[in-house]
Amino acid sequence: MHIVLASQSPSRRMILNQAGVEPLIHPSDVDEDAIMQTLQDATPDELVTRLALAKAEKIAPDFPTDVVIGGDSMLLLDGELQGKPHTPEATIARWKQQRGRTAHLVTGHAILLGEKKIVEAVQTTIRFADATDQDIEAYARSGEPLQCAGAFTLEALGGWFIDSIEGDPSSVIGLSLPLVRKALYSFGLNASDFWIR
Repeated sequence: MHIVLASQSPSRRMILNQAGVEPLIHPSDVDEDAIMQTLQDATPDELVTRLALAKAEKIAPDFPTDVVIGGDSMLLLDGELQGKPHTPEATIARWKQQRGRTAHLVTGHAILLGEKKIVEAVQTTIRFADATDQDIEAYARSGEPLQCAGAFTLEALGGWFIDSIEGDPSSVIGLSLPLVRKALYSFGLNASDFWIR
Protein backbone atom coordinates (compact mmCIF):
# COMPACT_ATOMS: atom_id res chain seq x y z
CA MET A 1 0.00 0.00 0.00
CA HIS A 2 1.23 3.48 -0.88
CA ILE A 3 0.36 7.11 -0.37
CA VAL A 4 -0.37 8.65 -3.76
CA LEU A 5 -0.22 12.41 -4.23
CA ALA A 6 -2.62 13.80 -6.84
CA SER A 7 -0.23 16.73 -7.07
CA GLN A 8 3.12 17.67 -8.53
CA SER A 9 3.78 20.08 -5.67
CA PRO A 10 7.42 19.71 -4.59
CA SER A 11 6.44 21.10 -1.18
CA ARG A 12 3.83 18.40 -0.53
CA ARG A 13 6.28 15.73 -1.61
CA MET A 14 8.97 17.25 0.64
CA ILE A 15 6.66 17.17 3.68
CA LEU A 16 6.01 13.45 3.18
CA ASN A 17 9.70 12.72 2.44
CA GLN A 18 10.77 14.47 5.64
CA ALA A 19 8.12 12.45 7.48
CA GLY A 20 9.62 9.19 6.23
CA VAL A 21 7.28 8.53 3.29
CA GLU A 22 8.12 8.21 -0.41
CA PRO A 23 4.76 8.90 -2.09
CA LEU A 24 3.79 7.96 -5.60
CA ILE A 25 3.34 11.18 -7.60
CA HIS A 26 0.40 11.23 -10.02
CA PRO A 27 -0.76 14.79 -10.71
CA SER A 28 -4.39 14.93 -11.72
CA ASP A 29 -5.41 17.14 -14.59
CA VAL A 30 -8.53 18.99 -13.49
CA ASP A 31 -9.86 22.30 -14.79
CA GLU A 32 -9.61 24.34 -11.59
CA ASP A 33 -11.07 27.47 -13.21
CA ALA A 34 -14.17 25.57 -14.36
CA ILE A 35 -14.66 24.09 -10.87
CA MET A 36 -14.29 27.52 -9.28
CA GLN A 37 -16.90 28.97 -11.65
CA THR A 38 -19.45 26.49 -10.29
CA LEU A 39 -18.61 27.48 -6.70
CA GLN A 40 -19.23 31.24 -6.80
CA ASP A 41 -21.00 31.30 -3.41
CA ALA A 42 -18.77 28.75 -1.66
CA THR A 43 -16.94 29.54 1.56
CA PRO A 44 -13.12 29.49 1.40
CA ASP A 45 -13.06 26.09 3.13
CA GLU A 46 -15.64 24.68 0.70
CA LEU A 47 -13.75 25.97 -2.33
CA VAL A 48 -10.34 24.51 -1.43
CA THR A 49 -11.83 21.19 -0.30
CA ARG A 50 -13.87 20.83 -3.50
CA LEU A 51 -10.75 21.46 -5.58
CA ALA A 52 -8.77 18.98 -3.47
CA LEU A 53 -11.54 16.38 -3.82
CA ALA A 54 -11.75 16.82 -7.60
CA LYS A 55 -8.01 16.17 -7.86
CA ALA A 56 -8.10 13.09 -5.63
CA GLU A 57 -11.21 11.60 -7.26
CA LYS A 58 -9.70 12.01 -10.72
CA ILE A 59 -6.90 9.53 -10.02
CA ALA A 60 -8.42 7.40 -7.22
CA PRO A 61 -9.89 4.76 -9.61
CA ASP A 62 -6.32 3.96 -10.71
CA PHE A 63 -5.25 3.33 -7.10
CA PRO A 64 -8.14 1.47 -5.42
CA THR A 65 -6.02 -0.03 -2.61
CA ASP A 66 -3.80 2.99 -1.94
CA VAL A 67 -4.31 6.18 0.06
CA VAL A 68 -4.84 9.02 -2.42
CA ILE A 69 -4.35 12.62 -1.32
CA GLY A 70 -5.53 15.70 -3.16
CA GLY A 71 -4.73 19.17 -1.89
CA ASP A 72 -5.32 22.80 -2.70
CA SER A 73 -4.26 25.98 -0.91
CA MET A 74 -5.25 29.63 -1.17
CA LEU A 75 -4.55 32.71 0.89
CA LEU A 76 -7.52 34.52 2.42
CA LEU A 77 -6.76 38.26 2.63
CA ASP A 78 -9.42 40.94 3.12
CA GLY A 79 -12.14 38.35 2.54
CA GLU A 80 -10.76 37.38 -0.90
CA LEU A 81 -9.06 34.13 -1.83
CA GLN A 82 -5.73 34.48 -3.62
CA GLY A 83 -4.22 31.62 -5.57
CA LYS A 84 -0.87 31.36 -7.33
CA PRO A 85 0.44 34.61 -8.80
CA HIS A 86 2.19 32.92 -11.80
CA THR A 87 4.21 36.03 -12.82
CA PRO A 88 6.83 38.21 -11.10
CA GLU A 89 4.65 41.28 -11.68
CA ALA A 90 1.62 39.70 -10.00
CA THR A 91 3.85 38.49 -7.15
CA ILE A 92 5.21 42.00 -6.56
CA ALA A 93 1.70 43.48 -6.54
CA ARG A 94 0.47 40.75 -4.16
CA TRP A 95 3.36 41.26 -1.75
CA LYS A 96 2.90 45.02 -1.70
CA GLN A 97 -0.70 44.33 -0.69
CA GLN A 98 0.03 41.73 2.00
CA ARG A 99 3.29 42.95 3.56
CA GLY A 100 3.01 43.87 7.21
CA ARG A 101 -0.42 42.27 7.41
CA THR A 102 -2.10 39.14 8.72
CA ALA A 103 -3.91 36.65 6.49
CA HIS A 104 -5.08 33.03 6.62
CA LEU A 105 -3.72 30.23 4.48
CA VAL A 106 -6.58 27.81 3.76
CA THR A 107 -5.47 24.31 2.74
CA GLY A 108 -8.03 21.80 1.51
CA HIS A 109 -7.39 18.08 1.82
CA ALA A 110 -9.14 15.08 0.29
CA ILE A 111 -7.79 11.78 1.58
CA LEU A 112 -9.31 8.70 -0.04
CA LEU A 113 -8.97 4.95 0.42
CA GLY A 114 -11.43 3.04 -1.73
CA GLU A 115 -14.89 4.21 -0.63
CA LYS A 116 -13.59 5.88 2.52
CA LYS A 117 -12.84 9.59 2.44
CA ILE A 118 -11.86 12.46 4.70
CA VAL A 119 -12.40 15.93 3.21
CA GLU A 120 -11.37 18.83 5.40
CA ALA A 121 -9.74 22.26 5.34
CA VAL A 122 -7.09 23.58 7.71
CA GLN A 123 -6.63 27.33 8.28
CA THR A 124 -3.38 28.79 9.56
CA THR A 125 -2.78 32.44 10.43
CA ILE A 126 0.18 34.07 8.67
CA ARG A 127 1.82 37.33 9.75
CA PHE A 128 3.75 38.77 6.83
CA ALA A 129 6.88 40.86 7.36
CA ASP A 130 6.92 44.48 6.32
CA ALA A 131 9.37 43.59 3.53
CA THR A 132 11.17 46.28 1.55
CA ASP A 133 10.39 46.91 -2.11
CA GLN A 134 13.85 45.63 -3.00
CA ASP A 135 13.36 42.34 -1.13
CA ILE A 136 9.89 41.89 -2.62
CA GLU A 137 11.23 42.38 -6.14
CA ALA A 138 14.21 40.07 -5.53
CA TYR A 139 11.90 37.40 -4.10
CA ALA A 140 9.53 37.68 -7.07
CA ARG A 141 12.42 37.49 -9.57
CA SER A 142 13.78 34.37 -7.81
CA GLY A 143 10.80 32.49 -9.27
CA GLU A 144 10.18 30.67 -6.00
CA PRO A 145 6.77 32.15 -5.12
CA LEU A 146 5.23 32.14 -8.62
CA GLN A 147 3.54 28.74 -8.26
CA CYS A 148 2.71 29.08 -4.56
CA ALA A 149 -0.63 29.94 -3.00
CA GLY A 150 -0.33 33.35 -1.41
CA ALA A 151 2.90 34.03 -3.34
CA PHE A 152 5.13 32.69 -0.58
CA THR A 153 6.88 29.67 0.81
CA LEU A 154 7.57 29.05 4.46
CA GLU A 155 10.43 26.62 4.00
CA ALA A 156 12.81 28.44 1.64
CA LEU A 157 13.53 32.06 0.64
CA GLY A 158 10.04 33.08 1.73
CA GLY A 159 10.94 32.21 5.31
CA TRP A 160 12.71 35.57 5.50
CA PHE A 161 9.40 37.36 5.09
CA ILE A 162 7.07 35.46 7.44
CA ASP A 163 7.13 36.95 10.95
CA SER A 164 5.01 34.22 12.53
CA ILE A 165 2.34 31.61 12.00
CA GLU A 166 -0.42 30.33 14.26
CA GLY A 167 -1.55 26.82 13.54
CA ASP A 168 -0.20 23.80 11.70
CA PRO A 169 3.11 24.63 9.97
CA SER A 170 2.91 21.61 7.64
CA SER A 171 -0.43 22.82 6.26
CA VAL A 172 1.22 26.12 5.32
CA ILE A 173 3.73 24.16 3.26
CA GLY A 174 0.84 22.34 1.59
CA LEU A 175 -0.18 19.22 3.51
CA SER A 176 -1.28 18.87 7.14
CA LEU A 177 0.50 15.87 8.63
CA PRO A 178 -1.80 15.89 11.70
CA LEU A 179 -4.86 15.69 9.43
CA VAL A 180 -3.33 12.94 7.28
CA ARG A 181 -2.47 10.98 10.44
CA LYS A 182 -6.06 11.29 11.72
CA ALA A 183 -7.39 10.16 8.32
CA LEU A 184 -5.08 7.14 8.32
CA TYR A 185 -6.24 6.22 11.84
CA SER A 186 -9.87 6.49 10.72
CA PHE A 187 -9.04 4.05 7.89
CA GLY A 188 -7.56 1.59 10.41
CA LEU A 189 -3.98 2.38 9.35
CA ASN A 190 -0.93 3.84 11.09
CA ALA A 191 1.38 6.59 9.92
CA SER A 192 4.32 4.25 10.48
CA ASP A 193 2.83 1.76 7.99
CA PHE A 194 4.06 4.11 5.25
CA TRP A 195 7.54 4.89 6.55
CA ILE A 196 10.44 3.87 4.33
CA ARG A 197 11.99 0.84 5.96
